[in-house]
Amino acid sequence: MTLIERPTDPSALEVLSLRIGLALADALDAFVDPAIQLKWPNDVYVGGRKLAGILVEARWRDSTPEWVAIGVGININPPASEARATCVRSGTSRLAVLDAIIPGIRAGAETRGALSESEVESFSRRDFARRRACVQPVEGMVQGIDARGGLLVDVGGNTIEVRTGSLVLKEEQ
Repeated sequence: MTLIERPTDPSALEVLSLRIGLALADALDAFVDPAIQLKWPNDVYVGGRKLAGILVEARWRDSTPEWVAIGVGININPPASEARATCVRSGTSRLAVLDAIIPGIRAGAETRGALSESEVESFSRRDFARRRACVQPVEGMVQGIDARGGLLVDVGGNTIEVRTGSLVLKEEQ
């Protein structure tokens, strides 16, 4: 599913995929067991397997975003060819999932600024990668995220902020 929104705060776009992940987690908890976890920057996990992904694309005019396309893919039925994926509870309808997720996505798109302290804490409680070794985008130990949406990784005793790339955990290799 893709929603088109017209954001009013360009600085909020750098955390939009994380904010959408938080909204999805809150809405989708009702359709899965165990609870939802989030993997920076745009994946939703349940029980160690991928349930959903988020893709955000913005169209800019000069320094102002004209619109943003928020794409969300959620496994409603079990994926036949991917053992590392999962789906919502059997018998859940697409419409029930859409009814649950759309208000949170729209609210997330309207929220201004960086992540709030409560959003960072909420992500931390659901963080799939926290305290796990990663090999990409840098090699180290994942510490969490910051309010600007950066991935915090301990690299040899120093914590660095990573703003781009995909997170690959050592056990996923």
